Amino acid sequence: MSRLAERLTARWWAGLIATLALIASAAVIGMVGDADRTAQVTDTLAVGADSTKAAELRERLPQSNDTTAVVLFSRDGAPLTDEDRAAIQQRAASLPGATGMPAAPSEDGTAALVVVPVSAGNAPAAAKVVGEIRTAAKADLPAGLSATVTGPAAIEADLSAVFEGANLRLLITTASIVAILLVVTYRSPILWLIPLTVIGIADRFATVAATHTLELFGVAWDESTVGILSVLVFGAGTDYALLLISRYRDELRRFADRRHAMAVAVARTAEAVVSSASTVVLGVLTLVLSAFPSTRGLGVSSAVGIVVAALFALIVLPASLVVFGRWVFWPKIPHEGEPALADRRSVWRRIGDVVAARPRTVVAVSAAGLFAMSLGVLGINTGLSVSDQFLEKPEAITASERLAQSFPASAADPATVLTTGDGQAVLAAVKGADGVASAQISAQGNGVTQINAVLTGAPSTDEARQGVGSLRAAVADLPGTHVGGTEAVALDTSAEATDDRGLIFPLILLLVLVVLMLLLRSVVAPIILVATVVATFVASLGLSWVLFTQVFGFERLDDTAPLFAFVFLVALGVDYNIFLVSRAKEEARVHGTRQGMLRGLAATGGVITSAGILLAAVFAVLGVLPLVVLAQVGVIICVGVLLDTLVVRTLVVPAIALILGDRFWWPRRVSSVDEARERTAQLV
Repeated sequence: MSRLAERLTARWWAGLIATLALIASAAVIGMVGDADRTAQVTDTLAVGADSTKAAELRERLPQSNDTTAVVLFSRDGAPLTDEDRAAIQQRAASLPGATGMPAAPSEDGTAALVVVPVSAGNAPAAAKVVGEIRTAAKADLPAGLSATVTGPAAIEADLSAVFEGANLRLLITTASIVAILLVVTYRSPILWLIPLTVIGIADRFATVAATHTLELFGVAWDESTVGILSVLVFGAGTDYALLLISRYRDELRRFADRRHAMAVAVARTAEAVVSSASTVVLGVLTLVLSAFPSTRGLGVSSAVGIVVAALFALIVLPASLVVFGRWVFWPKIPHEGEPALADRRSVWRRIGDVVAARPRTVVAVSAAGLFAMSLGVLGINTGLSVSDQFLEKPEAITASERLAQSFPASAADPATVLTTGDGQAVLAAVKGADGVASAQISAQGNGVTQINAVLTGAPSTDEARQGVGSLRAAVADLPGTHVGGTEAVALDTSAEATDDRGLIFPLILLLVLVVLMLLLRSVVAPIILVATVVATFVASLGLSWVLFTQVFGFERLDDTAPLFAFVFLVALGVDYNIFLVSRAKEEARVHGTRQGMLRGLAATGGVITSAGILLAAVFAVLGVLPLVVLAQVGVIICVGVLLDTLVVRTLVVPAIALILGDRFWWPRRVSSVDEARERTAQLV
């Protein structure tokens, strides 16, 4: 590796490699561009679930692209007047796409609704139609009478609207935070520009590579996939850059030739970066075992993004830095002969000395704190309703909530029963099911019949889900019949998400454990490191739940949030342990386990803490996107990374290593103190 590093950082090779890599990346980004894809209705549905089969049957209907918008006319807490009813009936006949059916009044006399079919070939076209319906419904109404639009078409339109420009805002916010933290970390007005430029290009290259990889293998993805990918590339790429530049700065204090210093830095950093990247790649690839197509796409795209980030950090970034001189570190330019980080009495070395003085106390206090934070998981409730999935409720959601006050709860979004059998027999069975207020055939064609069933239970309640269960029981003996709709999807999503966690959680832990064993050629250390990462996850989940309920006002956790948070937190959390333990192993060969761990902490403490704070901030930026699930994932990872960086990696892992001594590396044998002194004497 050192010979390759020397070639990559040779005088004219460095400039050539940097130039060619950046030109090639720009060409790929500009000429190839992101792959385009039309979202499918089953992208976010569990493969093989009953609701997914219902959605697939619906696609066979001649009106498969048709949906509905529900226009709700109401007065705040007051009954409709005769003038209101006359205006509503007139408006019902003139709405875009109206069928001429009269408006349906509520029993309490305070509202009326009009169901408008929406026929459109894609989401943007449907959103345009919904906009036209809203404009027409709200124009020139009597004073005090309001019109709002909900229903499946309106919910889809509002979801599309809140995502407009969200990824661009996410990218700008992420890049800005990275830039600010790099300036603070390096305390240089110049240096931060180089890694930020390299990582920015890597992000765009990763997006192109990931979307085309997904297209090649036929894996689903959506807008949130690209947003999370950018966060991951910026976070991981900056971590690798911080590690490399920190080691490069250290080697500049040993060598006069910056190219030689970079060659040594790359050679010494590569093992940690490659091991870290391999761990993350294997970790996120476990998501391909998920029951949800879009989750599988996130796993594949994340793996591609990590590979690109690591390659740019180990090839493009070193070459780009060597093109410039030491002056890029101005005003704190490293000079040959200055003491290295491991030899300084830095704050991290002083922290290490405090830990070394009372390692058992540190472990006990830290474990008690993590346990206390973990208690929050006992109160977690999962399963977000449709109305709770947005950080800010759009019109379709508020209209749905108002509609439920005057009409049967699911009138705007009924359960759907799809069948290839006898439609009348299925209709009779549906009408006889408990929890069904009314049912009617809504579409037929190509051998498929759709029946809409209005449930008596309010959306996202146990009563509504029991109604779905009753429907499924009623049609269980009817061949080719499946129950779909929002409540059925929520029920299936919860069940499949539980299965995903049961499969992926232990698998990713096993993979991470194997990678660490291969890296460290040890058994004890990997088990300890994996155990600390699990403890960090549980503590971060418990503490985040307290923040969600007491600060952010979330009453439930999305079903998929624990899985995403676990995969990313375990995969990325192991990074910092790899950075620390790899350096400690290197130092232990010369100085023994005790001094090796303390020197490793002194050398990596600053860069790992900076990387952890940066990664936590970057994931917190997911709150820029409009969905609660992404905000929840971002907060859990943010809290977990901070706990891992500031507590577990700084205090717990060094303390355990100091308690165990050479047993920490078992069965591998590291140098004894006497051997270490002998080697040091030989080096001198």
